[in-house]
Amino acid sequence: MSALSPAVIAAIADLELAARLVVEGLRTGGHRSPFHGYSTEFRQHRPYRAGDDLKYLDWKLFGRSDRLYTRQFRETTNLSVMIVLDTSASMAFPEQGLSKLRYGAIAAAALSYLVAEQGHAVGLMTMADKKLSYVPARGGRQHLRALLARIDRLAPSADWDAPRVIARGAQLLQRRGVVIVVSDFYDAEDETRRELRRVVQRGHDVAMLQLVSPAELSLPYDGHVELEDLESGTRRLVDAAATAPHYRLAMADFLERCRGHALRDGIDYAFIATDTPPEVALRDYLVRRSSRHAVGRAPRAVTK
Repeated sequence: MSALSPAVIAAIADLELAARLVVEGLRTGGHRSPFHGYSTEFRQHRPYRAGDDLKYLDWKLFGRSDRLYTRQFRETTNLSVMIVLDTSASMAFPEQGLSKLRYGAIAAAALSYLVAEQGHAVGLMTMADKKLSYVPARGGRQHLRALLARIDRLAPSADWDAPRVIARGAQLLQRRGVVIVVSDFYDAEDETRRELRRVVQRGHDVAMLQLVSPAELSLPYDGHVELEDLESGTRRLVDAAATAPHYRLAMADFLERCRGHALRDGIDYAFIATDTPPEVALRDYLVRRSSRHAVGRAPRAVTK
């Protein structure tokens, strides 16, 4: 079955139903969730046995005792995921059709549904009415419905402080977890990048899902048009034909900076054009996440 178009998904008023349809599409495609408990805790030492993986030998203990011991770990069975959803004014674009905010809400809802379905905890951090809006990371069907209802009520606003929202969302995770930021990343570019790097340094797994409308990539206008900055309200009359080449280069440079800094800082990055079916966009992101975390993941317990 082909993926439902963004327009069809967005036309579904019930956000929970829209999220369920996207997740069902992922399941039909044979996709397995990459959201598995991955936090490892040291459990105990035991004497080394022939055949044990040498990378788990405790060489410091060997230096003190002159005996070989293997470190054993246990993996936590649940995971805490915090979704940060951008509600800045620029997310209202375009005014006609599917806005970035609505697409982001559908993506955030589908991810929340997927995480909760796997038995993990999921929460939300954003801004509403000039204040931080927070749903703690918890599990269960009732919690999921409350979270989706909160997402569905969000509206774009000029009062968006990306670094603050990201920092607070990460701080409120009870332990090492996953922070997924769904945004166009237009606001406070340098400060946001630094805050994302700090979240990674605190031990969290961070992902950037960058939403861009196709019209923002190409500037598809003719003649002289008046453009408005949705963040500041500033308006400017421009010659679209003369401006478009410079605009496209600047946009491409901005997107490459976002991708390049994410790669450098150890952050999962996904570019998502809002004319891409949400199911397809999320599948691509999750497949890349699965590939990244398949290497070097600690075992549930080292027992030989």
